[in-house]
Amino acid sequence: MANSTLNSTLPTSKQSTNWGQFIPLVIVFFFWGFVAASNDILIPVFKNAFNLTQGESQLVAFAFYIAYTIGSLIYMGISVLIKEDLVNKIGYKNGLSIGLFISALGTLLFYPAANTGSFALMLAGLFIVGLGFSLQQTVANPLAIALGPINTGSQRLTLAGGINNFGTTIGPLIVSFAIFGTNANENTTASIESVKHPYLILGLAFLVVGILLRFSSLPERPELIEEDDSHDKITVKKSALQYRQLVMGMVAIFLYVGVEVSTASNLPAYMESKLGFLTKDVAPYISLYWASLMIGRWTGAVEAFTDNMSLQKILRFIAPYLAFGVFLIVNSIANHDLTPFYIYGFVILVLIAADMASKGNPARMLLIFSLIGIVAIAIGMTTTGMISVYALTSVGLFCSTLWPCIFTLAVSGLGKHTSQGSSFLIMMIMGGGFVSVFQGKVSEFIGIQGSYIVGVICFAYLAFYAWRVKQILQAHGIDFDKKMSGGH
Repeated sequence: MANSTLNSTLPTSKQSTNWGQFIPLVIVFFFWGFVAASNDILIPVFKNAFNLTQGESQLVAFAFYIAYTIGSLIYMGISVLIKEDLVNKIGYKNGLSIGLFISALGTLLFYPAANTGSFALMLAGLFIVGLGFSLQQTVANPLAIALGPINTGSQRLTLAGGINNFGTTIGPLIVSFAIFGTNANENTTASIESVKHPYLILGLAFLVVGILLRFSSLPERPELIEEDDSHDKITVKKSALQYRQLVMGMVAIFLYVGVEVSTASNLPAYMESKLGFLTKDVAPYISLYWASLMIGRWTGAVEAFTDNMSLQKILRFIAPYLAFGVFLIVNSIANHDLTPFYIYGFVILVLIAADMASKGNPARMLLIFSLIGIVAIAIGMTTTGMISVYALTSVGLFCSTLWPCIFTLAVSGLGKHTSQGSSFLIMMIMGGGFVSVFQGKVSEFIGIQGSYIVGVICFAYLAFYAWRVKQILQAHGIDFDKKMSGGH
């Protein structure tokens, strides 16, 4: 691979997204979302069934997200043993397939776990599913950026995230129906046993898609972004950890996933204890939270479709309400009362304004959305009733594009170290588990509503990273404000 300039690594001939390769790739993004959001339904179910504290119930999130860290450590350990980057050796496409097969194995544990009512086996099954997701994430995220011009790389990853959040939108509803059905009593043994059905079906889907991707046209070794070594201060680096944008980005990913997951996973406890909701009635609001990420990501992805500025302005208004419509349709099919959700259409206007202000720049978008995220949580902490619920739910809107922003900024300039850097970032997804458990523990001392101060702290660092990483990348010849042919 060439190592001279940013432009030379991304040839000008790559003028548009390779949709034939991109569309099969986003299927795995859907899987990640489906499972991650479904965990928020498992948490209150397991809490009631196994008589857990709020902190203990967050072990569901912890087991799932810590698997990303363990998976990344295994990946790096194998790379050291074979003295070659594992993904570079086996290929990106093979990596995706193997990751899906591992996740399929994890779903098999749900059968004995549900039949015996074993909380430990449930956690083990989620852990193995997460191990597979770790490898998939390591491969799929940089691959999504590489399947087209770099100036729309973060938007392409945002679009993939929008598909991810279609999974997060329908996941809680499907799993909730599988567990509860039409039975209003959510605490029966039969409900626990029914957990196995959606996950066994999901395991079969993992196997089928893994086989299909293995024979797809996805590249084994995509072209990746390298820094501009024409700058005098640029030196050849031997490890991804020598890049400051990556190291700071690792902390950012940890805290971003943390605030995204903990906001949702602690929301049922808040709504049940403070607003008197039943566990089975929380599902539509969890669905709205994850749908909010879909709404934001569909909005942030419009630049991946067209360069026409006039059309982009129109799509920025159409895309979020189209995604909101998907949420309403899905919940209508599930026979949920839609009346409480119509007002949310006005909250979406804040998202649209923030997206327009970011002008497609990942650093600027990260800064703006993080600051608004702080405001949203502050409103959720200081108000009562449904206003607080809408405020906390809107955190999903402002988390929506942060993953692609952080990921794009953190791996920009890494070149041949991209897959290694990607693995380090995926490792930090463990923040979803640690921050959730931490907030759960904090809630036991200062109350569930006050515990959301944890999210404020997370967003504060993300705003700082957005400000600092722009300076770091500019020093390495990477400026997202300067759009060049085939790149920035």
